[in-house]
Amino acid sequence: MIIDKDFSRELASHLLDINAVILRPNDPFTWSSGWNSPIYCDNRLTLRYPEIRSKIAKTFTEFITDKYADVDVITGTATAGIPHAAWVAGALEKPMAYVRAKAKAYGMGNQIEGGVDKGQSTVVIEDLISTGGSAISVIEALHFVGAEVSAVLSIFTYGFDKANSRFEEAGVDLYTLTDYNTLISVAEEKGFVSSDDLELLSSWREDPAHWPNR
Repeated sequence: MIIDKDFSRELASHLLDINAVILRPNDPFTWSSGWNSPIYCDNRLTLRYPEIRSKIAKTFTEFITDKYADVDVITGTATAGIPHAAWVAGALEKPMAYVRAKAKAYGMGNQIEGGVDKGQSTVVIEDLISTGGSAISVIEALHFVGAEVSAVLSIFTYGFDKANSRFEEAGVDLYTLTDYNTLISVAEEKGFVSSDDLELLSSWREDPAHWPNR
């Protein structure tokens, strides 16, 4: 679910302008999964732009204040969600944690750093949702220690059915600042793609594992 529809379009425009999102429907990228993709997204580039990252943090902060004011901890996903979680936790004056992809093989062997105690509630901040696997792993790690995951907030999502189903099965709501459909609409308006490209871009969204079927 989009948190703020007006900001969704504004952010999509920013991501295109700073090349955090690159669209190449006729010269696709190859993801590590082996999928061909007309889009490459690197939201880490927002860290270079104080105005953009501040707006991201402000929108997350206002949303949490409105919907999850009593949450105990703000949790970031390693690594790209960590800075955004830190800014939000600072604005809310809440404790912050982050979750590694897997537990350390040395020291205390922690997977959750900063700490979320049993019975505490947390909102997870992620930069990107694709198939949802990494965010679900974070939810599972938090549930394992007895924490309650109130919601996952993401900067961007592709909106794949597979990801949506995973969050439904986990019983955790997903909210996002912007998404693929919004991005494509803004990209057409700004001239980043032509109207002739829209069918290709839409067909990828419907069946990314077998795209392009031509």
